Amino acid sequence: MGSIVYRQYSGESELPHIMALVQHELSEPYVIYTYRYFLQQWPHLAFLAYPPQSSEPVGVIVSKQSMHRDAANRGYIAMLSVHKNWRKRGIASTLVRRTVEVMKKHGVEEVVLETEYDNSAALSLYESLGFMREKRLYRFYLNGKDAFRLVLVVPPPELDEEAKATRKPLPARYLTPARMIPIPSLPYDSDDEVSSR
Repeated sequence: MGSIVYRQYSGESELPHIMALVQHELSEPYVIYTYRYFLQQWPHLAFLAYPPQSSEPVGVIVSKQSMHRDAANRGYIAMLSVHKNWRKRGIASTLVRRTVEVMKKHGVEEVVLETEYDNSAALSLYESLGFMREKRLYRFYLNGKDAFRLVLVVPPPELDEEAKATRKPLPARYLTPARMIPIPSLPYDSDDEVSSR
């Protein structure tokens, strides 16, 4: 079996595939305008995963990046979905890593997302990528479930030796806030029907 091919979103022709994958795998319904909101403004922050010799994606991530309260350059992962038959192959983590790398090129300081509080597979994935639990959002989803807001604090890029010598201490926003705690490791059940968001 060949390797997965990852491609950046390239246009409206991919939208039906993205919608089908997200609607099939995630519990939260989205209207077409939600997809277009993200994909038309931040197409460079959407990636799709394709198996070899296939035109049907098996994974997708849709994100945005903007200034949050005029204080922090914040990335937001809106949707991450991998078809259940293709999970446990590193597709979701690769999609997140690729998106965060693009965000870093645009000066991101933190990346946030929400996931269902009982989605152990998603929580384990994000913890393995360095995300921290910020707070619990009660009855966040339309189905009445709670969510956890997760945050990845992104330190500034490495500086050369001369810049390091004259550098000021890191601003507080780059330090892990005291209110955040590591997500405890959770077992992953490959038969779990829970979405990977």
